[in-house]
This record gives sequence, C-alpha cells and structure tokens, in this order.
Amino acid sequence: MREKYRKRKGSVSSVEVAQLAGVSQATVSRVFSAATNVSPETRARVLAAARKLGYRPNAIARSLNQRSTRIIGIVLIRFMNPFYARLLQEFTSRLQGLGYWTLLLNVQNGAELEEVLPMALQYQVDGIIITSALLSSQLADECARLGTPVVLFNRYSLDTKVHAVCCDNVAGGRMVADALLDAGHSRIAYIAGEPGSSTNRDREMGFTERLNERGMSLYARAGGDYTYESGYQAAQELLRLQPPPDAIFCANDLMAMATMDAARYEMNLRVPEDLSIIGFDDIPMAAWPNYQLTTVHQPIDRMVDVTLDVLLEAIGRVTEERIVRFISPSLIVRSSARLGNLLTD
Repeated sequence: MREKYRKRKGSVSSVEVAQLAGVSQATVSRVFSAATNVSPETRARVLAAARKLGYRPNAIARSLNQRSTRIIGIVLIRFMNPFYARLLQEFTSRLQGLGYWTLLLNVQNGAELEEVLPMALQYQVDGIIITSALLSSQLADECARLGTPVVLFNRYSLDTKVHAVCCDNVAGGRMVADALLDAGHSRIAYIAGEPGSSTNRDREMGFTERLNERGMSLYARAGGDYTYESGYQAAQELLRLQPPPDAIFCANDLMAMATMDAARYEMNLRVPEDLSIIGFDDIPMAAWPNYQLTTVHQPIDRMVDVTLDVLLEAIGRVTEERIVRFISPSLIVRSSARLGNLLTD
C-alpha cells in the first residue's frame, strides 16, 4: 500500500488524498479551505493522508475554480508609525484566521497610490483596505468596475462612494478641548497632522469648534505631518512664543512625544506643571514611563473588526450602497496633562 501512494509531491491530487482517507474529494477541499463544517476526526484523517502522500493544495488552481484568490490587498503608507505597524499586525492575523492572505502595498505618498494600486488589481485580490490615503474618483470607479470592494480605514472621502471605517475624530477633538478647559488652561495650542487628511481636519475641527463654543479661541497653531521630527520642530515654534502655551494638543502621539521632549530638553519646562500635552492614537509607547502620555484612544480592535465586517460583506455582491462607520474614541488620562480631578491610569 505504501508503495502505491509513493509519488512525487507535485503529482499528488486531492482525489488520491480522499481515497486514502476514505472521504469524498469535497471533504478534502473543505479541510484545506479552513471550513468549520468538518469534524475533528475527519480533519485529522485527511491531514494525515495528505502528509503521507506529500500533498499540497494548489492555491492558484483553486482560486481559478472558485473565482476567488482569498487575498486581501492592504495599502500602508506610514509603515514606520507604531499605530499602523500594530494595525497591520491585527489585520494580517485576523484575515489569516478567516482563511485569507494579505498582499501588502507599502507606498510613500498619495501620488504613488495611483501607480501601485493597479498592481493589486492585477493579482485579482478579493478586496482592498487602504490606510493613510484617499482614493481618487477615477481609481474608485475602476475598482467598482472590476467588482473589487474597497474600504478606507480611518479615512473617508466625500467625493467617492468608497466604504469607510473611521474613529470619530471630531468627538476625540471635542473631548480634549473639554478636558483642558475644565482643568483651567487658557493658552491652548494645536500641532496639526498631515495637511489635507480627513483625520487631521476632523480632529482640529472638533477641537477648535468646542473651544469656541465654550468662549475660548485657539492660542496658537503649528503644522506637522504626523512624524516625530515634524512634531519636535512645531513644538519649538510654539514654545518660543511669549508667553508660551500652557497646553498643547497634538494630532497624534508621535508628535506629542516629540513635544514633550522639546519642552523638557530644549526649553527646560516641566510636564505637566508648566505645560500639559495630549496626543491622539494611544500607541504602546504612550504608556512608557518616560512619557505617560494622556491621549485619545483609538479602539483598534473594534475598528479592525468593523472594517473586516464591511469588506467581507461587500465581497461577492454588487451594491451601490456606501457604508461609512464611525467608532467612538475615549480619553486615556495619564500624567502628561494637568486635568484636575480626572483619574489617571
């Protein structure tokens, strides 16, 4: 019997695995597609037969038969940003658990997206998740024509019908304004993120509108681009004002940590006694002892779950309905800001 099944690995078929395991070919297919409607005993028998024969399923052939590659394209621009590095880990882990593989497209700026995304379409991915960038109307139309659903993560576009899942950045900005005003700060500044991004636009809008509603104007503003270096430079600009701000809200945590370093080591200011600093994202480094950064927490787990729900629901069905979901953030209070009676971590 052993000699009968001793063949080259590449020549073994699922029919032979089914014969050796005593099951149908359809059962073998279900086992290797990670289907759940196979008993543990049957699954073990099929896998044992596959190992004995040296069988490896042909993913390309299966994708041609099923008209599905089981591949999801993920577009990532700020690969070195800890927030997006963790995001990539969450997406790849959960997609793999659902039986999907990921095609990572790491682009440097929005312009390159127009050049790189068509490559993903050539691989006939089942769907695309885009982070840190917006999709042009022309490219969105091309994806729709090909039946490839796209979901923007933490971005949304008013000009296309592309699905989107975002943190409620307006609400996050408003809660920061309330926290600083409730604590008695009066010279409140803002360090902006990337110009033109919906994240920065909404965070700044929520923040400044809430200040105005409560009778306070923004004391000063400086521009950054979500990097540590831009945050450090912006912080220097603000802290040279006379008098300097007594509180700074930064559009993300990297710029907030840079602001804290500039305040301490360039200006010899005490944080939070002389200056309160609040960030946005709640990346792991925000909780490091050297920073203990008060920040707006983006619920990545929830955002990833909703994004995958929207994407997988859209795969395989044609619809004109555009889905946009906003996920509520929360304020994580640590020791980088004087916030009165609010509890700290």
